[in-house]
Amino acid sequence: MKSAVENLTPTRVKLNVEVPFEELKPSIDEAYKTIATQVQVPGFRKGKVPQRLIDQRVGRGYVLETAINDGLNGWYQAAVQETSIRPLSQPQVEITEVPDPAATDGELKFHVEIDVRPEIELPDYSGIAVEVEATEATDEDVETALDELRGRFGTLKNLDRPAADGDFLSIDITATVDGKEVDSAAGLSYQVGAGTMLEGLDEAVTGLSADEEAIFDTKLVGGEHAGSDARVTVVVKSVKERELPEANDDFAQLASEFDTMSELREDLAKQAAESKTVEQGVEARDKVLDKLVEMIEVPVPESVIEEQLEQHFNGENAHTAGEEHDTEEHRAEVKTNTERAFQNEIILDAIADKEEIGVSQNELIDYIVSSASQYGMDPNQFAQMLDSSGQVPMIVSEVRRRKALAAVLALATVTDTNGQEIDLSDFVTAGDAEEADESDVLEGETIEGETVEGETVESPAFDDPGAARF
Repeated sequence: MKSAVENLTPTRVKLNVEVPFEELKPSIDEAYKTIATQVQVPGFRKGKVPQRLIDQRVGRGYVLETAINDGLNGWYQAAVQETSIRPLSQPQVEITEVPDPAATDGELKFHVEIDVRPEIELPDYSGIAVEVEATEATDEDVETALDELRGRFGTLKNLDRPAADGDFLSIDITATVDGKEVDSAAGLSYQVGAGTMLEGLDEAVTGLSADEEAIFDTKLVGGEHAGSDARVTVVVKSVKERELPEANDDFAQLASEFDTMSELREDLAKQAAESKTVEQGVEARDKVLDKLVEMIEVPVPESVIEEQLEQHFNGENAHTAGEEHDTEEHRAEVKTNTERAFQNEIILDAIADKEEIGVSQNELIDYIVSSASQYGMDPNQFAQMLDSSGQVPMIVSEVRRRKALAAVLALATVTDTNGQEIDLSDFVTAGDAEEADESDVLEGETIEGETVEGETVESPAFDDPGAARF
């Protein structure tokens, strides 16, 4: 078999394939066997019909057509391997020549047009200069951290007064759409001001005492009625406030490995300083990636982006928040983010190749454990889910890209807005910056996806080899 690549655009190629008759013959023999099980000829058992009788019954041309159809994907995949192209889209196949059905020689010729990952030229990316916000830990940061720690050991006390911001409530909720009840829940725990349930809930419950109710209008955000206008009745069952333990040596011994409050405060100050460094590291990392995208031209295949948009708005996992989300402005925003995700992948993969970056088993396990905790799942169950859904290669690619970006960040020059040079060596070394802020992920490069106007955009699998199959 011969194959050759013709470049049509920086992201699209034509793959010309020639299959000689001797390589086509095994497929022809297999086609005879298949057809022999499908035809009935008096005097012959099913599957035992001679080839000459099959030619008489269905024609040699049909046999040849069956052989080509059955073998086409295999020859295409072999040509992909031989030419080392990396397909991104479904192939468009055109058969240009087939052997004469009556002959025993000749060859099959076909060509395939397909979008492929573009080749890019990497510039010198050492010493990229970025500026981050000047920041330092303050006494207020330490007090905030201490209050959060005290809150973990706090107790809730019933109150005989109206609910106020920060109070903890037990509530019953009933939602109706056009006068028909669509959802209800009892005994929900909610902290006033958290803003984690329905829009308008905080305003409705503020000022209510136990056994009082309020009615408010809102838009549902989940379930089959997501996006619908609803009337919600909320009943406050109890109002509580959290009492914090006194910040003394006894509390330090209860909540930490330290014997005194002074030692605990010192450790919290250290953690606050490290947290500020992490903030600067995350900002620097994102700005380094922005600089890479500015420096490197990455052609983006339009058809691949359109396919991602179609999946986002009309696929099985399309959001059900209402037609107002499928607007021209929103489509443009999702398209921009999808294009950027594609550029990120291409650039970081190229850097990983250049730097010969690999992923160890321990690094993969660490990433899976960290990701599982975000979903509240058992790491083993999460790993099994990834394996059964074929996502492990995608995760390996993600970890490799993070390491590639960390390698560039390690070479960057980072200064703050006061002109002070920032040492991020500890940030980069700590898990190659991938564990620095798990809630702040690289755009389009993680299984969580990215957020656009309250929606989650699934990470595009631009390097999924399955996308290139027939």
